[in-house]
Amino acid sequence: MKTVLSSLTLLFFLFGCAQKKQDLMGETDFQRALNAEYKDASKSPLKEKDLKDFKGLDFFNFDSAYVVKARFVRTVDEKPFKMKTTTDRLPEYVKYGEIYFDLNSKPFRLNVYQNQDLIQKSGYEDYLFLPFLDDSNGEETYGGGRYIDLNIPDGDTIVIDFNSAYNPYCAYNEKYSCPIVPRENYLETEVRAGVKKFKKH
Repeated sequence: MKTVLSSLTLLFFLFGCAQKKQDLMGETDFQRALNAEYKDASKSPLKEKDLKDFKGLDFFNFDSAYVVKARFVRTVDEKPFKMKTTTDRLPEYVKYGEIYFDLNSKPFRLNVYQNQDLIQKSGYEDYLFLPFLDDSNGEETYGGGRYIDLNIPDGDTIVIDFNSAYNPYCAYNEKYSCPIVPRENYLETEVRAGVKKFKKH
């Protein structure tokens, strides 16, 4: 009898753990990793009331049409500038390059930036910042635009996966200071990929 009870207890424990893992939704590794980060109270930008019942962010379904190979052009002799944010904070960035690509049968160009403070930190030496606006903002996605993390490419091509577009922390909590997407990084098309608009409690 004791063995049976022990087995049942073990099964219940394993099933319970599996259920907890299933609670964190996600179709891709990116989605699952982001959901895990936002579920973790020590890392999450969510307010306490939103974190309480958090199961996962709302994403568009993964769409390979939004994984594009872009031509990367390094821009030299760019002067650092203070990027506007949602607060008085003015972090220093430099325009690192331009990317040219086709999306939804249209040609586009976006600027990529490098945070001059962040590159001093270990692990961020080749980090590039891609903020963008598109025609889905304010409807299906956050009105202030979204971000994509990139790395400096080895050559003159770079892959942009819009399925990994995420919201600024300000979309979840106004206490954060978030870079405002430069107007020149507006895409005149709907980018129905990545994280959707967050529905606050």
